[in-house]
Amino acid sequence: MAIEAVKAYFKALGREQDILEFAVSSATVELAAQAAGVIPARIAKTLSFKREDGCVLLVTAGDSRVDNAKFKTEFGCKARMLTAEEVLAATGHAVGGVCPFAIDNIKVSVFADVSLKRFETVFPACGSSNSAIELHCDELYEYARSEKWVDVCKDWQG
Repeated sequence: MAIEAVKAYFKALGREQDILEFAVSSATVELAAQAAGVIPARIAKTLSFKREDGCVLLVTAGDSRVDNAKFKTEFGCKARMLTAEEVLAATGHAVGGVCPFAIDNIKVSVFADVSLKRFETVFPACGSSNSAIELHCDELYEYARSEKWVDVCKDWQG
C-alpha cells in the first residue's frame, strides 16, 4: 500500500506521527480541504505529466491551473497528463492519493510551483485517498526532493 511506503519515508525523517489519516475521503482538492479544515488553495495537489525521458510531478496550490505556454517553456514539451494507470506505474501512488513522497523511480522529476509559496503551510497527500501532512513550503520542497521552484500555473494570483 502506498501510504505504508510514505509512512516509512516520513519515519526516517522523524515525521511519521505528523501524517493525518481522515475518516473521510481527501481524494480531491475540495474533499481534502474539508477533511483538513482549510481553504482549497492550501491543498498541495500533485499533477503528473508525460515527458520524453519519464514524467514530471508538479506540486501546486489547490486553486491553480497549469498554464500550457508556461509549462512548455519550462519543460520543453506539451502538458500531457498521465493516465491513472501510468501514474500508478510511475509513482506507486493511485490517483486520489498521489504525492511526491517515497518515489524511487529515477524517471520521475518533482517540481514545486511558486503558487504554494503564498502560504506558510500546505497539505499534500500521503499516498492514499484519505491522508495528508501539514508541511511548511520549504519542508515540502525538501521532502519531495524537488528539482526547483517553477512558475507554470495561473489563476491563483487573485
